[in-house]
Amino acid sequence: MKNKDIVLLSTADWDNPFWTNKQHVAVELSRLGYKVFYIDSLGLRAPSFNKKDMSRVFKRVSKLFAAPKKKRDNLWVWSPVTLPWNKYKIIRTFNKLYLKGMINFWTRYLKFKDKVMWTYNPLTKRLVDVSDYNTLIYHCVDEIKAQPGMPVTILEEAESELIKDADIVFVTSPNLYESRKKINSNTYYHSNVADFNHFNRSLTEDFPRPSDIKDIQGPILGFIGAISSYKVNFKLLSYIATSRPDYQIVLIGLVGEGDPETDVSLLKNHKNIHLIGPKSYNELPVYLKYFDVALLPNMINSYTDSMFPMKFFEYLAAGKNVVSVNLKAIQDFKEYVSISLTNDDFIADVDNILLGNGIPLEKRLELAKQFTYHERTRKMLELIE
Repeated sequence: MKNKDIVLLSTADWDNPFWTNKQHVAVELSRLGYKVFYIDSLGLRAPSFNKKDMSRVFKRVSKLFAAPKKKRDNLWVWSPVTLPWNKYKIIRTFNKLYLKGMINFWTRYLKFKDKVMWTYNPLTKRLVDVSDYNTLIYHCVDEIKAQPGMPVTILEEAESELIKDADIVFVTSPNLYESRKKINSNTYYHSNVADFNHFNRSLTEDFPRPSDIKDIQGPILGFIGAISSYKVNFKLLSYIATSRPDYQIVLIGLVGEGDPETDVSLLKNHKNIHLIGPKSYNELPVYLKYFDVALLPNMINSYTDSMFPMKFFEYLAAGKNVVSVNLKAIQDFKEYVSISLTNDDFIADVDNILLGNGIPLEKRLELAKQFTYHERTRKMLELIE
């Protein structure tokens, strides 16, 4: 990887308030001295005629003639405008020609030379001419086809082809490892991680209580992430709110991320459930400081079976005790998290933590320090070498 320049094909927009693997990896690579050309999401799911999707369409179209923007040293972000109906071959062909020309133009302009493709997009080979790159790296962080509204057939076909042809494949959960390893033996598992120093500020800095939770009285059970019906178990949250009316559930995140049809009316029926919207990445440690318990109240389905919750190590780095549903990906860390099999177990685990019987702080922090973006990126680069 020495003297290589990286084109990173993301499935998340750079300016999304909830940063994912893509943004963090791009930042870490740029810190290590690599030039990174970050390409915003190309829109795998065709947009619906709803306010959220239409807003995103108009926002992207407004960037039609915008040049890549330098966000940090060695890092530029470009927002292409592609046609989203990728289940049709003619659309994919058009997008491929457009992307080839524009990526080559901008990377030449920015003096990128020995280019590597680092992609998160399962449709990469159908959208990008990978022959323009010396190395093809596929970083698989989700079972994208399990998200609502995705073109499943073409995703399965294209991803299988991508995995087979990639020089190396990285995955973030045991389930993803088992399935991808069958196609490409050069597949490696590295779980999601966290920016320890950033989230540890919840413990080390004296942040004032944010105004939108200032008047909330009682223990705060907090969740940070996409508030979408295929990810979060709304019935579980409703059950907790009903069973423990003195507990306050604070949900930080965008409603309907990845699933615009999400209905949160069940949550709004409870006075002790507070949907306070998304917060910037820099604000998250401030809110975490005032969580008494951190929650992973996920659905159990084909998507979450292959998901490692990004918030797990962020919660731990912030010094929080975590209560989770029985997610497959965190089984290796059961000594550091309370894993619940039923709704009543979940409430009992929360009760136990509030009584002071959680996992010792030092133990939680010691684990979180081992799972950072710096360490994971270093290990990945060693494997690529």
